Amino acid sequence: MRYYGSVYRPPSEAYSLIVQVTYGCSHNTCAFCSMYKEKRFSIRPLEEILEDFRMARQAYRRVEKVFLADGDALVRKAAELYTILDTVRELFPECRQVTSYASPSSIRIHTEEELKTLQEKGLTMVYMGLESGSDQVLDLMRKGHPAAEIIEMGQKVRACGIALSVTAITGLGGPELLERHAVDTAAAFNAMNPEYIGMLTLMVEPGTPLYDWVQDGEFCLLTQPQVLEETRLMVEKLDSPGSVFRMNHASNYLVLRGTLNQDREAMLRTIDEAERDLSRLRPESWRGL
Repeated sequence: MRYYGSVYRPPSEAYSLIVQVTYGCSHNTCAFCSMYKEKRFSIRPLEEILEDFRMARQAYRRVEKVFLADGDALVRKAAELYTILDTVRELFPECRQVTSYASPSSIRIHTEEELKTLQEKGLTMVYMGLESGSDQVLDLMRKGHPAAEIIEMGQKVRACGIALSVTAITGLGGPELLERHAVDTAAAFNAMNPEYIGMLTLMVEPGTPLYDWVQDGEFCLLTQPQVLEETRLMVEKLDSPGSVFRMNHASNYLVLRGTLNQDREAMLRTIDEAERDLSRLRPESWRGL
């Protein structure tokens, strides 16, 4: 396989065939994010992509999962995505899942008919970053979309039969916006009712605007007790029946997992136990991205 620059994928795509169909991220100005900084966003030539899939068929005996990279594969024209999905289905009849990252912008450019056709041709799920349900936090972190637009695009994906995995980041609003971030993020999840909810905990990466803000004292990070406080408030407010909730990323201090809404009380008890005994938390030196 041929890759240009650093390649990122969701943790659940660890064993997927990864093929770049775009390079970089179409937005790439979020204040907290250090990904894709070494390359400018561009559309990869279609024939190169198809050739990579043909090379993969020769190299791998069985491919059950495919992830279309980089940061916003869905931004390609629908007809080109159809060709890519048709190729996957033709070369890998055993493939049961094709996924990609998606942004509100790339979802918006496709009609519902196009999204339904993508689903019919094998696009099973997209990963979308909410980051926060608070417009104050989203503006601060230069997300580029208000919460209402992110929610609307998430609902559009689900209405078209494509599964939706949405992530947010604990601590992204700092102490000042702790409550607003927790409550509004839960409300956004509830409105989208995605198949999967993933929570990360903020880590500050060198080279990002957020790193400079922390160094200059303009942004304060949450303490571990504050992270638990914010997490508890958000989980309390979650009402998203059927959503699989995962807070088990390497960045998280506390591991939480369950299916909403039936496991919410058990997760709240886990948080309460951690608040009473901080030794249950992952040490700072063990956290990672």
